[in-house]
Amino acid sequence: MPLPPPSRTRSGVRRRSLIVSAASAAVLAGCSTAPDSAGNGGSPSVSARARARAARDSRGLLRQYDAVLAAHPALAERLRPLRAEVAAHAAAFEEGGASPSATESPTATGSATATGSTTASPSVSPSATVPTDEKSALASLATAERTLADQRAKALLDVPGELARLLAGVAAAGAGHAYLLTEGGK
Repeated sequence: MPLPPPSRTRSGVRRRSLIVSAASAAVLAGCSTAPDSAGNGGSPSVSARARARAARDSRGLLRQYDAVLAAHPALAERLRPLRAEVAAHAAAFEEGGASPSATESPTATGSATATGSTTASPSVSPSATVPTDEKSALASLATAERTLADQRAKALLDVPGELARLLAGVAAAGAGHAYLLTEGGK
């Protein structure tokens, strides 16, 4: 007796949840490991520079989230979980010491500022203006997430194991965020 064909129900929500859950699990696995040492094959200066750059880029992305939230408060429910993950990424790159800029709420301060950061990555410039319509604002965040994820995926080739794993996990989370920002509302 032949089996009936499989059901054709869409599993989009489960698939999206799986993508973000897998990316978050990868980030947590990277965050829970011991810090890099010179014995891992990478020089401490290379690791330190890569961590500082990744933290700075995460803080820049965080500022973009804050700017969009300030311009479009109606998006708060959708963006706050993603913003919280970006703040956690910044804290992970800062080796457990979350700066006030990574944890401030945009509603409490109006706009978070980066302490100790003089420049931001060109792809996540905080000076960029926020589009006036919500769809374009979400698209700009998705582009920033995707661009930063691509940069991190390339950078992980030049750093030692534990930092490479952290960069890979955060890049995967960023790709998941980009997907949710573009496809999540459909």
